[in-house]
Amino acid sequence: MITGELRNKVDKIWETFWTGGITNPLTVIEQFTYLLYIKGLDDTEKHHEMDAELLGIEHNGLFPADKPQLRWSNFSNMGPDEMFQVVSQEVFPFIKTMGGEESAYARYLKDAIFVIPTPSLLAKVVAGINALPQATNAEDKNDTLGDLYEYLLSKLSTSGTNGQFRTPRHIINMIVQLMKPTPEDIIADPAAGSAGFLVAASEYLRKNHGDMFLVQGLREHFNRNMFHGFDLDSTMLRIGAMNMMLHGVDSPNIIYRDSLSEQNKDREMYTLVLANPPFKGSLDYESVSDDLLRITKTKKTEILFLSLFLRLLKKGGRAASIVPDGVLFGSSNAHKAIRKEIIENQKLEAVIKMPSGVFKPYAGVSTAILIFTKTDAGGTDNVWFYDMKADGFSLDDKRSPIEDNDIPDVIARFNDLDAEKERKRTEQSFLVPVDEIRKNDFDLSVNKYKEVTYEEVEYEEPNVIFDKIFGIENEIKLGLEEIRELIKVKQDE
Repeated sequence: MITGELRNKVDKIWETFWTGGITNPLTVIEQFTYLLYIKGLDDTEKHHEMDAELLGIEHNGLFPADKPQLRWSNFSNMGPDEMFQVVSQEVFPFIKTMGGEESAYARYLKDAIFVIPTPSLLAKVVAGINALPQATNAEDKNDTLGDLYEYLLSKLSTSGTNGQFRTPRHIINMIVQLMKPTPEDIIADPAAGSAGFLVAASEYLRKNHGDMFLVQGLREHFNRNMFHGFDLDSTMLRIGAMNMMLHGVDSPNIIYRDSLSEQNKDREMYTLVLANPPFKGSLDYESVSDDLLRITKTKKTEILFLSLFLRLLKKGGRAASIVPDGVLFGSSNAHKAIRKEIIENQKLEAVIKMPSGVFKPYAGVSTAILIFTKTDAGGTDNVWFYDMKADGFSLDDKRSPIEDNDIPDVIARFNDLDAEKERKRTEQSFLVPVDEIRKNDFDLSVNKYKEVTYEEVEYEEPNVIFDKIFGIENEIKLGLEEIRELIKVKQDE
């Protein structure tokens, strides 16, 4: 999370947009993102130019040598009118075709529209972005950008259509740390939104597998083949694509696609799926890919997405998905069928029950995380359950930081499941044999298996309690009498 100086400066830029006439939060985020992206391109270009000069090699830059005005470092020093003319008439058309019409840059920005209405507003926003604290190295820069994006997206105070809403960054990071992406993984998020899961996975790899960038094949894989995101919201796709590129992924595969429809032909292509798919959607059978309905015939998107993950994953591939509580214990045929499929034919590893306030202020829905591996041959033996009580923030609409936080404990315990065998059902986490889950009709709700211990409370005899009450009443009566006497003496004076 961003705090202090950076937060105050971002709030000031947001207020500048608002007072300048742009009041739609998503529009503000999009325009803010375009400008951050344009500045990021110039910063990256400067870094490459310095490397080329140091190594004594020729550098073929992104920006035409005869048009220096396209670069942030140049136009940001112009007067408001000239800057507005250059950005609206030259910079935006340039970024929409940068690198050629088929380049990754152009693919994501071809529909970008500049909507800042006045030169004075643009000048104020550019000055505000220039005033943002600068990170001293690439890793800190990535962290700062990620936190800035998270803060901007948190300003979307209402959920989107079909039950879509922003996944908190710390929950995303927890899931990524649980799944531990590897340099060889091919990662997909079929409901990518702003690409939060993909960005977090890229950050995890940079921090934990930095040596992969010294290997040409792995570096190329990271930049072009590792990350895949699909969504139906073109605005969020642009934000997600720019988010990925500003986090150092040169050509992420961020694509406009209805993941559940027949147009999605992907099958056994990915080794890791990370997702928080829409919960509340209900689709017509005709609009859903036929093979997704073979496992369980349903209109509920949360069930259909689980079927999709099984189709997308290669054998041995893993998935971590946020699901509404109803998926864990729903009694419909569709709910039972998807649970049975994952438990009997795949390998269910973990069910992490999250507090119901995790998604506030967007929604109060109760959710859990399912972690499983595609085997097509079963393999579920013991399922790990964790009853998460706190995530480091209050569970009301304010979501203020608090000390209680189970996330480090969740990660530590999941990484040492052998030790979990000794835990009792009265503890926060425990293992449940698959046979017991079968006997309970594949119910995966944590309360089905958790044992609650009740401490015996001894109460005093009623006569003793009444004596104490009468004693307290007498004390109150005596106190009131003393106050009345004091008032009387004061009046007589």
